[in-house]
Amino acid sequence: VPSTMIGRPVPAFQLPELAGAGVPGFAAADLKGKGVLLVNVFASWCVPCREEHPLLMQLSTRGDIRLYGINNKDRPEDAMRFLTRLGQPFAAIGTDGSGRVSIDWGVYGVPESFIVDNDGIIRFKWIGPMTPESIEKVIVPEIEKAKKPAV
Repeated sequence: VPSTMIGRPVPAFQLPELAGAGVPGFAAADLKGKGVLLVNVFASWCVPCREEHPLLMQLSTRGDIRLYGINNKDRPEDAMRFLTRLGQPFAAIGTDGSGRVSIDWGVYGVPESFIVDNDGIIRFKWIGPMTPESIEKVIVPEIEKAKKPAV
């Protein structure tokens, strides 16, 4: 599914932190000047999110990308239980209880992930759970492309 968000700045938003996660919430301005980022939209009630999560933990160990999480339509206590059990890979987590911010990003369902460049421009969107193969063949090459200045 093509995304109209590719090549555009991240939408204006500000999300509060997920209480207890030990990392801040974040806003659109926080996605500029931080290098290449992967923004993952997830929820504790999402079975594919659970399947994908170990891969996010692996991606979080890379030195060339930081992960930001948007917790979509979830209860904070459920999200914290999810992260406590599976690990917490995110540099920041914003709580999107109504799902409004996720809609502004063009999210159809969870999980979805976006690669954002250093200028805060959305460069790539992945719909559904990532797999080891998709990370190797698609996500990592897209991260590399996002590191290069836009032409």
